[in-house]
Amino acid sequence: MDIDFILDKIHILPEASKSTLRACVTEVEYSKGHILLRTEKIETSIYFIKKGIARAYANREANEVTFWFGKEGDTLLSMNSYVANKKGYEDVELLEDCELYQLKTDQLQSLFDSDINIANWGRKFAEKELLKTEERLISRQFRTATERYADLLQNNPDLLLRIQLGHIASYLGITQVSLSRIRSEIK
Repeated sequence: MDIDFILDKIHILPEASKSTLRACVTEVEYSKGHILLRTEKIETSIYFIKKGIARAYANREANEVTFWFGKEGDTLLSMNSYVANKKGYEDVELLEDCELYQLKTDQLQSLFDSDINIANWGRKFAEKELLKTEERLISRQFRTATERYADLLQNNPDLLLRIQLGHIASYLGITQVSLSRIRSEIK
């Protein structure tokens, strides 16, 4: 996925501002299984997925609880590090070999100070990330695992083909046996 498309999806920038922002972006590649962001670490970069899949998870009582999947066009970041310069609470694992766009947070913060258009882009970026977080929280609190699976099937069917069932079950907050039952009922 092209970086211009990803940036524009967040908020349309004038070409000069987009060019300035684009100049701070570098392309990086990591292998499947790489832990890109780590719990208890202040992260200094945000990433946009050019190609690949990732998951965010937290360890709870010796279990990994997956709470987010990202694919092409999505952002990988620790909001706690990005907003408050504090240690993150999540790990982000790459589930496929990934090509990513990397943007250093300190460079982005500097651009916020020098370009009002980029500052507004950053505000829109934070607002959209907040809405995604709120949506995940509400879904987790008020929808059943079957409803969440049906939503995943309807809105992101490609994820179901690319992600291990154990991670999907964890995301839904159920066992793999329960996931198998839900899958058989929905077919």
